[in-house]
Amino acid sequence: MLMTVAAFIVALALLIAIHEYGHYRVARACGVKVLRFSIGFGRTLWRWQKPGSPTEFVIGMLPLGGYVKMLDEREAPVDPAERHLAFNNQSVGRRAAIVAAGPAANLALAVLLYALVSWIGTDEPRVRLSAPLPASIAAQAGLRGGDEVVGVASAGQPGVPVRSFEDLHWQVLRAALEGRPLSLDLRDRAGVARRVELPLDRLDTRQGDSARLDRDIGMLRPLTAPLMGEVQPDGAAAAAGLRAGDTVRRIGGTAIGDGAQLRDAIRASVRDGKPLAQTWQVERDGALRELRVTPALVSDNGTDIGRIGAFVGGPPETLRVRYGLVDGLWRGVTRTWEVSALSLRMMGRMLIGEASIKNLSGPLSIADYAGRSASLGFVQYLVFLALLSVSLGVLNLLPLPVLDGGHLVFFAWEAVTGRGVSEAWLGWLQRGGVAILLLGMSIALFNDVTRIFG
Repeated sequence: MLMTVAAFIVALALLIAIHEYGHYRVARACGVKVLRFSIGFGRTLWRWQKPGSPTEFVIGMLPLGGYVKMLDEREAPVDPAERHLAFNNQSVGRRAAIVAAGPAANLALAVLLYALVSWIGTDEPRVRLSAPLPASIAAQAGLRGGDEVVGVASAGQPGVPVRSFEDLHWQVLRAALEGRPLSLDLRDRAGVARRVELPLDRLDTRQGDSARLDRDIGMLRPLTAPLMGEVQPDGAAAAAGLRAGDTVRRIGGTAIGDGAQLRDAIRASVRDGKPLAQTWQVERDGALRELRVTPALVSDNGTDIGRIGAFVGGPPETLRVRYGLVDGLWRGVTRTWEVSALSLRMMGRMLIGEASIKNLSGPLSIADYAGRSASLGFVQYLVFLALLSVSLGVLNLLPLPVLDGGHLVFFAWEAVTGRGVSEAWLGWLQRGGVAILLLGMSIALFNDVTRIFG
């Protein structure tokens, strides 16, 4: 819990500081006088001002935002000698540059973070697939456990190589959300190459969230060995004589090829509300033996499943994925662009009802993701920060009056018509923007509560 809170606060503080620094730096470059640079709201916890500088730097008690306060005649009287330093007296181009600098700083940070991850390198699961979920898109398309994905291709586009399972998951999820089919170039266990078409355009993305979408696609996990891990002394596995290190070859008449298939078979070993005793064939010390295993019956969100009281499945085979200086930087640019475009496309699809609003996440989910990514290591936390930075940059560019994107729309109107938006219209538009934001935040918070506590 402490790690989750700390990771969440660090993430918010960093991204808000970068966003506001973008506004601050460009404002100074444009000759605007900056009065205050604040991270957080409410009671001041820390304040600093360099001697001779007009800007005070402040940290507030509530780290849920920040602001850069500039000299502006619309907010307070300005000394005539300093009117040229006021924000409202700058040209439309300069005002637009100052406003756009915040989101641009977040997007630039995302590029740097994604590039840094590429330069550091990560140990990624090899792109060898476990058995797809029954009746899923992957199963119907003919994917089999043990298939290795070497490349993906979209209709009318050249194929691109796949270096890690994370790469594959991103390509598949992106194609599904964009409603287009995807081709997978595969090698089976015997090394025979073939191509499989995934009809992802048939998926209904209006129902459920990304977890539901992953299940419908069916390619959830990389291949793992069907090994038994730690066995609890009072569980069904121990009672049946299973030991850590046993390799499960068959359950009943079904051959077991990977850890995911083994876990699914254990969960499904229930019939008419009772656990189903089955004969397992396991390999131990090079010899095959048969054991009678009766799992325990437990309830998982109202569904009866089997459990054996043991860790099931070995670790996936991994490989080190690292990019050079130029390739890593280009990967940072392309990944930031792809995530930004996908975020905007998803917002548009949710707006017209083609995607579920359950995909909206609020502060509780963000805090949960922050804690989990931090627990997985520094690199995973950097990936989380990059994704959050993209989201913050894209969100602020939306054309809502209370956001940076709304102000840019006003400036565009002024550039075209030669006059600014009237105070009356500005008031109505801002109230409407606040209402839309509050509605979106309410939906996101409701999704958080049902996702985490439901």
